[in-house]
Formats: sequence, structure tokens, C-alpha cells
Amino acid sequence: MANVKFENITKTYNKATKVLANINLEIKEHEFAVIVGPSGCGKTTLLRMLAGLEEITSGRILIDGEVINHFPPSKREIAMVFQDYALYPHMSVAENMSFALHLRKFKASEIEKRVKEAAKILQISPYLGRMPRELSGGQRQRVAIGRAIVRKPKVFLFDEPLSNLDAKLREEMRVEIAKLHQKLNSTIIYVTHDQVEAMTLASKIIILNKGVVQQVGTPLEVYGKPGNKFVAAFIGSPTMNFIRGQIHAEKGNFYFRNDAINIKVPSFLLGGSDFSDREVFIGIRPQDISLEGKGECYSEGMETILEVCELLGHRENLYLKLGKTNILACVDAFFGKSPGSRVVIKFNYKNMHIFDAETELRINP
Repeated sequence: MANVKFENITKTYNKATKVLANINLEIKEHEFAVIVGPSGCGKTTLLRMLAGLEEITSGRILIDGEVINHFPPSKREIAMVFQDYALYPHMSVAENMSFALHLRKFKASEIEKRVKEAAKILQISPYLGRMPRELSGGQRQRVAIGRAIVRKPKVFLFDEPLSNLDAKLREEMRVEIAKLHQKLNSTIIYVTHDQVEAMTLASKIIILNKGVVQQVGTPLEVYGKPGNKFVAAFIGSPTMNFIRGQIHAEKGNFYFRNDAINIKVPSFLLGGSDFSDREVFIGIRPQDISLEGKGECYSEGMETILEVCELLGHRENLYLKLGKTNILACVDAFFGKSPGSRVVIKFNYKNMHIFDAETELRINP
């Protein structure tokens, strides 16, 4: 398996449209790195440049310390799994999986061995004689993955491989891909716009927006300490609440205030720095809003108006109005109040985030 480095990678079209700007990343051997971001952020372009399917405007890509910028795709020892499966419709499953090996003049015995091994790992051995049209979406995706496995590449690339599957199949295939990584102990770079896939699969998450790396870290790091407001909004479901206001200092204490809120801000959230009269956003996840929280870990109670209540089985989503601000809170099911009711909420200080309103960078340590 391989170590992959992107050094100062830039991609522009027509000398004007910048898709990627100064990308510097390292994916270490055996890591499962997930590149995540909204549509159009440049994540697939970055993957295609690594695969040799897109030209690099400037910068270098290295695999195990060797610059591969000018290597043709066939010489990069990389296998890519595409979003649309890209199976040959006139070939059987076994023929699809073995096609690249035939082109490279492998012996028939070695080809058969590799195909059978991959089919066993992916549990598609009974389907080796079938044609792609006779398979379900999930089975076709397994065949596409099997075609990559038989090549025994240094790096596996996945370009949104689950986006064409229904919700249940996506969940099942996520588990299978995680198991596959454990079995092969391989280096995997996986692109998706689905932050649930990113959080559940990755050992390292790379968050892109508008061609710029926003944050790199483990799933827990980017969830627990998002580096800026974009990352905080993108990672986590349901999305984080953001409330704009100012930090004020009074008699040695700090308070967050806007048209409807006046709550004390514990000093540990400010890292001991003086942010008095600074315009900020506080960020609070829906599950960190409590109706019954007690003690120093929770803010003072704030009265809101319940606008909509969604029952989701084990929990309810409460859409609340706090002054001019819309708030989403997640609470236990069977909340028992109807729209129009007054609801008192409290924020969990331990999981509160503070972002500068101008730069949108994280303030609290």
C-alpha cells in the first residue's frame, strides 16, 4: 500500500476558472481518507488528477515519494471505482472483473485465482456468470469494486460510489466497504458529498469548499472542534444552529447578547482572551439544546415559541422561534406540546462553539 501527497496543487480552466487552490495534503499508508464537500467544490477533480484523468495546472502529486504528474493512468498503480459502475454490458461479471488483467497479459491461472478471491471477499461468487443487466444496483457496485481489487493496486479511489443506491442499500454498502478496508488494510481515498458516509467510514476527513481545504482531521476532531463556521454547518446531522450577537464584558464576566438572548458565557469558551464587544456567532447542535438541563454546564433558560414538531420515532425535532432566530432542537419522543406553545430551552455550554462573525473562524479553544 502507498503514501500519497498533494503539494501545492492548483487546477484552473481557461486560465480563469480556479477549481482547486493550493491543495497540500498527505494520505498515509493504510488510511481511509474521505474527501467531503458540497457539489462543485473540486473533490472529484482532485481524485481524477490523482488517477491521471485530469491534467494538473501546477503542483506535484507523489506516491511513495515518487512524482507521478506525467505518468499515464496505467502506470500509477491506482484503481478507481466510479459513481456509475462503468461495467461493460456485453461482458459477464467474471469478464468485467478480469478485463484489465487480460490487457496486462496475466496468465489465465492467475486471473482466475484473483477473480475468485475478489468474488469471495465481496460475496458475489454465485454471480460470476451473470451479465450486468441481471444484477441489482448493489451487486453491480460490488462488481465494480471487485474489478479494482483484482488489480491489487497501491491506492483505491472511490468517486461517490453509493450515490446511485437507495437509502437502505447505501447503508449496507457502507458497512461492506468498511469491512473491505479492514480485510485489505489498503490505502483508500473516497470522495462523497454525504457527510454521514464521511463520518462513518473515514479515519481521516478532508473537508473542501470552493476548491480550498477547510479542515483535516479525524471524524471526532472535525465534529467536536470544527475550525470554522462552514465545517460546523456541514458536519453533523441535523445541522448546527447559528445565532448572531455580541460578546460583552461586565464586572469580570462575559455575556452573549442579541435581540432575544442574554446569557453568561463561561470563561473556558473564550480561552481566557478578552472578546468584549466582538460580533460573533454561537453554534449549538440541536441535540445540545435541553429542556431540563441543570447546573453550571447549562445556560439560563430562554423562552421560545414552538412552530413545528416532527416525530421521528425515537426523537422529535422541535422548530422553535427565539426572537428573530429560528432554532432546531432534538428531544426525546412524545414531547407533548402543540405548535404555538411556549417552550423554555437551555444550551449545553460544554458543546457550544463560538465563531468570529467576520472571518467565521473558530474562537473557542
